Amino acid sequence: MSAKLGEILVRENLLTAQQLREALDYQRSHGGRLGFNLVKMGLVSDDMITAVLSRQYGVPSVNLELFDIEPSVIRLIPQEVAQKYSVLPLSRVGASLTLAMVDPTNVFAMDDIKFMTGLNIEPVVVSEASVQEAIAKYYGSSREIELAAMGESEVEVSGMGKNGNGHGSITHADLVSLDNLDFDTEAAEGLEVIEDNEEIDLSTLSRMSEDAPVVRLVNVLMVDALRRGSSDIHIEPYEKELRIRFRIDGVLYDVMHPPLKMRDAIISRLKIMSKLDISEKRLPQDGRIKIKVKVDSRSRELDFRVSTLPTLFGEKVVLRLLDKENLMLDMTKLGFEPESLVKFQRNISRPYGMVLVTGPTGSGKTNTLYSALQSLNTPETNIMTAEDPVEFNLMGINQVQMKEQIGLNFAAALRSFLRQDPNIILVGEIRDFETAEIAIKAALTGHLVLSTLHTNDAPSTISRLMNMGIEPFLVATSVNLIQAQRLIRRICKDCKKEQQTPPEALLEIGFTPDEAKQMKTYKGRGCQTCNNTGYKGRVGLYEVMEVTDEIRELILIGASALELRKKAIEDGMITLRESGLQKIRNGITTIEEVVRETVA
Repeated sequence: MSAKLGEILVRENLLTAQQLREALDYQRSHGGRLGFNLVKMGLVSDDMITAVLSRQYGVPSVNLELFDIEPSVIRLIPQEVAQKYSVLPLSRVGASLTLAMVDPTNVFAMDDIKFMTGLNIEPVVVSEASVQEAIAKYYGSSREIELAAMGESEVEVSGMGKNGNGHGSITHADLVSLDNLDFDTEAAEGLEVIEDNEEIDLSTLSRMSEDAPVVRLVNVLMVDALRRGSSDIHIEPYEKELRIRFRIDGVLYDVMHPPLKMRDAIISRLKIMSKLDISEKRLPQDGRIKIKVKVDSRSRELDFRVSTLPTLFGEKVVLRLLDKENLMLDMTKLGFEPESLVKFQRNISRPYGMVLVTGPTGSGKTNTLYSALQSLNTPETNIMTAEDPVEFNLMGINQVQMKEQIGLNFAAALRSFLRQDPNIILVGEIRDFETAEIAIKAALTGHLVLSTLHTNDAPSTISRLMNMGIEPFLVATSVNLIQAQRLIRRICKDCKKEQQTPPEALLEIGFTPDEAKQMKTYKGRGCQTCNNTGYKGRVGLYEVMEVTDEIRELILIGASALELRKKAIEDGMITLRESGLQKIRNGITTIEEVVRETVA
């Protein structure tokens, strides 16, 4: 386009060849479009450029100074999009939008805006200088939100703003329970939030998200989640209320209901902090927030994994707290029975083969695998992981984040790993035949492969692999061990007391008649330490099935999961239920917790 524009200007005697060469040299050193640089150098006027572009592209030219554009039309296109493509919406008539463009041949821009607005695009040509001036006029100048530098006993959150100055903090006095939160309700009532999601423009959202009450509420939510030992924060919009819940020890608790009118401000605040697109409300988004908490002269760095999901009444946001200090890397403290731990450690120490950890989301699979890797992590070992997402950074381990949108999935990463001379490979999850096939081939060619699957127990994992299309002989020869696991809540140590349980109830869940008569069971009364729940912390239940020669023979002849289970129990496998019963015997948990997570 640039050379052609220059040639036209020279041909029409609006520019000399020498001036064009000077302008092209200036463009090479300063960047930008040729037309913009010609106007900047004073060689031609804006009107001359638009007239030439109009003839060149065969579309009308307009003078933006003569237009007074309605705010409802401006709101059709976010500021970021207008600046990205150097465009400005001028007017809307029915299903058509007149769009001022510097380059009317940019079909990507027109397609993007057509998809975004649902309107047909009618382009008109304008000069770059005039469109940039108009964008500044109609959208207002945007500013970056800075990282706050905090003092003693304060919270530092990436992307924070307060009172519009880019700085936000919570002093130690602010670290109160949300039940007693001294919230600025007067300021919250005065916050003007437009209820129609589609009509909110980006500048309004950004401004609302930086109001002091919103900043303080989001800060206190994050800090209080840490203090209560929460793993997730759920912010859920409904028709007439906004609900915030914490997941503590695997169970969700209602903690507060802010005014509904703060919904968009809170969600935009979180999106800005996690570097998400605040203009995109129709698609799910994922991001990350890093915070530094300084309390009692001790500084801690935390990660929040942020996920947004469009629902009927607005976007639901879930923040997963990734606290490295809560990552238990000592396998002896995870809750393994001694004989199960011996089997697990023996099989992860083998030079090749596959070890699979199964269980539902939130059952501690990642923690178990990280613990295994940490025990294997030596200077002589090359460990590579493919994860989605990478939850914690481990020194000495090569971790790769999956990016499906660019084709970097588990299968692609695995192929690359095999060219990187690995000793141990961790695959975040085996989801399909392709990933399973490459992982098994890696296990058969001298690599130790660790991975996860979503199955209910250890024996059914064999059936799951075969259902994916893996041949029985490949499963039998590659898999060394399968471990199923669950997480259950521990009884709070500060309010633990003995509880009388009828022998019939103990018999029903699996205890022998002799045990049922003598068994002592315990329960938490509820105290300040455990937020009156009777539980504090969690412990794992483990079902570890070692693939012995007898079990390999059963796999080769196509035995069912039931037959495999029966044989594994004969070989000494402790089931999930039996693991739970052992925790009851040891006074670690309650009957209710074991029944909630396991079947007999």
